[in-house]
Amino acid sequence: MVATLATSAISLTCALPPRQGGSTRNLPWRRHERQCTRKAGPGIITAKFELKLPPYPLNALEPHMSRDTLEYHWGKHHRTYVDNLNKQIVGTELDGKTLEDIVVATYNNGELLPSFNNAAQAWNHEFFWESMKPGGGGKPSGDLLELINRDFGSFEGFIEEFKAAAATQFGSGWAWLVYKANRLDVGNAVNPLPSEEDKKLVVVKSPNAVNPLVWDYSPLLTIDVWENRRPVYISTFIEKLVSWEAVSSRLEKAKARAAEREREDKRRKRELDEGESPGNEATELYLEGDTDDSETE
Repeated sequence: MVATLATSAISLTCALPPRQGGSTRNLPWRRHERQCTRKAGPGIITAKFELKLPPYPLNALEPHMSRDTLEYHWGKHHRTYVDNLNKQIVGTELDGKTLEDIVVATYNNGELLPSFNNAAQAWNHEFFWESMKPGGGGKPSGDLLELINRDFGSFEGFIEEFKAAAATQFGSGWAWLVYKANRLDVGNAVNPLPSEEDKKLVVVKSPNAVNPLVWDYSPLLTIDVWENRRPVYISTFIEKLVSWEAVSSRLEKAKARAAEREREDKRRKRELDEGESPGNEATELYLEGDTDDSETE
């Protein structure tokens, strides 16, 4: 998902403060930044998301996924989610936020806000298209394969668990391979695997538009469970379509951001400890004048 300008005027970057209750700054995917345009007239800024093409021609996945299938699910369903999302958020507090931040904010601890379905489905579908490639499938290598063997016992063990998650997802939904690096401190959602260790690969499934962003997990791979011939479709996806290069790249980014988060946590703890040491009493500072609090933040 990329953002496109609403008018041909001055291009601006939407600068947003960190989201309260947690930030998506450490998440291991390319953030869907929105460009903004200032229209003629003071203080009027507009922005919108645009539908992004899959990273291959629409017929490139044949015979495993037909051009007609892609045109229907990408050209119709995905496009509708993007168009409806733009209509829903224009002029609201969500206008100008990244797509990831909109997904997390509108999940609202399971009490979904109106924009959630379109935002999450738009994100999910783009992630899904980018999880495949022509001539895909086979077996991963390197660190990804090592972690799969460690956390699932073997590559075959992972395949069995992933297929089972996709096959048993009731109705429409998604099956995911994720890197679970959080500290079980999910902001606005119930962690589905609270007893699992952190820093490991896990398989989860989610109904409708729900995705692992709301659990503070790092998505690595997904399959859209919309196919009626589900067992055949799932096997074909794994054996012929998966881009393990994309999954490996996402894993490296997830691990790097997890390490960055740990460093940041240690820095904050160190600053807190130093601030509580004897002789380090806090000193209050006062600004002269009658400046409003909101102007001094």
